[in-house]
Amino acid sequence: MPNNVQEQWLQKLLDYGLLTKEHRDAALKESRSVHRPVLDLLVNRNYVSERDMAIFLSQELNMPVMNPLDFRISREVLDLIPLEFVKRYHMIPISRLDRYLTVATSNPLDLMSWDDLAAITGLKIKPVLTTKGLIEEAIKRFYLIEESGSTKTSEESFADISKDVETVSTFQQLTKTKAVDLAKEVNEAPVIKLTNLLILEAIKRKASDLFIEPWEKYVRVRCRVDGMIEEMKNLPVSMSQTVVSRIKVMSDLDIAEHRIPQDGRFKAKVHHHEIDFRVSVIPTSFGEKVCIRLLDKKSEGHGLEQLGFTETEIKKIREASSKPHGMILVTGPTGSGKTTTLYSMLSYLHTPDKNITTVEDPVEYQVPGINQVNVRESVGLTFTSALRSILRQDPNVIMIGEIRDLETMDIAIKSALTGHLVLSTLHTNDASSSVVRMVNMGIEPFLIVSSVNMVTAQRLVRKLCPKCKEAVQADPESLCVLMQPPSQKVTIYKPHGCSSCRQTGFSGRRVITEVLVLSPSLRNLILKKANADEVKDQARREGMTTLRESGIHKVLAGDTTVEEVLRVTVADRELVSC
Repeated sequence: MPNNVQEQWLQKLLDYGLLTKEHRDAALKESRSVHRPVLDLLVNRNYVSERDMAIFLSQELNMPVMNPLDFRISREVLDLIPLEFVKRYHMIPISRLDRYLTVATSNPLDLMSWDDLAAITGLKIKPVLTTKGLIEEAIKRFYLIEESGSTKTSEESFADISKDVETVSTFQQLTKTKAVDLAKEVNEAPVIKLTNLLILEAIKRKASDLFIEPWEKYVRVRCRVDGMIEEMKNLPVSMSQTVVSRIKVMSDLDIAEHRIPQDGRFKAKVHHHEIDFRVSVIPTSFGEKVCIRLLDKKSEGHGLEQLGFTETEIKKIREASSKPHGMILVTGPTGSGKTTTLYSMLSYLHTPDKNITTVEDPVEYQVPGINQVNVRESVGLTFTSALRSILRQDPNVIMIGEIRDLETMDIAIKSALTGHLVLSTLHTNDASSSVVRMVNMGIEPFLIVSSVNMVTAQRLVRKLCPKCKEAVQADPESLCVLMQPPSQKVTIYKPHGCSSCRQTGFSGRRVITEVLVLSPSLRNLILKKANADEVKDQARREGMTTLRESGIHKVLAGDTTVEEVLRVTVADRELVSC
């Protein structure tokens, strides 16, 4: 790079406030002594961040900035550039269109590497900018599976998983489980190694679900991390049936049955703690699709504080759950953490003097000391029939995984009225809508007010990574959402991205909730068959915080972003001002 261009860029970095004079002088001195590009030294010495340098070069070179992790890169494109070349020059192919190959690079000034790449591929290279950290993460993600046999990284990654894996039958039969030595089998069959590496990658990403989906020309592998689905890998379509069969063997399922859905489970120990894998296999047009739910045993003991509830919300929940009888309902869509909240309540209630029984479909966490019944509709063990039998065993606390119909709701209410504490979930948008939902199901209002102690509604928002979140001043639109005056100066946080959060800016999730405790005035409204808005207005007058308000509190506390709150909540009717 000519010296005059170099000096111009250094001056612009100074003018933009991205570089100090001391760091500039130190980098120039080192550049002359070691004969390395000064811009590389600025990043390597952390004088300028990778992200800021990429944005700066994008402006100067008129070159777009792209994140390779946002793309689903096909196997054909990856095969165009050898892994050794990718690692040496810190570049990765993204897509190909006719004779043009789009390649992401962290070093756009290395023109010789572009000539080499054009010679290797026989294509015209279209470079785009990214950071070195993102390229390293992309190498792990896209080259991990196929190159695992020849790279030290993949072998070391696989070594992280423990040797012991137990297969457990679908309905927890009292049979001796068999141990599978993954570390031994990994060298015996490629399909076993591939399946284990997919599971390991999902564990590393802290995924809640792993999806293996067959299509006409490839098999798509995805996972859900912090509620958002991410692409992991595309596999050859020829691997579809073998990978599914391997998972069936691990889950004690029938590998010869391809026509009907099957459910199973297995366990694995990773870093000395157990992870439960719940497996669902269903037939599709191009083969069998597999969904694996990852249930980390470490999360069983999470209290309400760790989930993100405030002290006021925890106090209300514990007061309601400490009553000897009545019903507590947790509402929200699928994947909003309802079952985890119920288990946190059970952990609070679980004492030696209580007889606690749960009915679930299926049982998600095995809890010592709590009787757990797994619904089996194929043999007539439904929520309703299980509840009838449970009531004969004199339980103090009953947890029902989900109330789906009038019959189950009727038995649950009768249980709450006859001296039992009943915990369950319901699918409604907010707490006040649950009351209307119960009336619509056919429950008389006087039964609702006599049995229900509390209804909570909740959502999950992604939590900002504490290591890299950045403080900013809220703009007018954000102030409007936060219900702050336009002239107010409010500090909020935005995601940045680092190695700890895999460049996403988020790490984990937190609950936002509204807690509706049935007071005498609310019970009177329900008896009069008031609508959901009337119930909600009265609850707010009595101090209930809505889902949107709970989200706003999390934003102001620096736990999440305005965008996350807008993603999972709707504006309160009476609070819309912009």
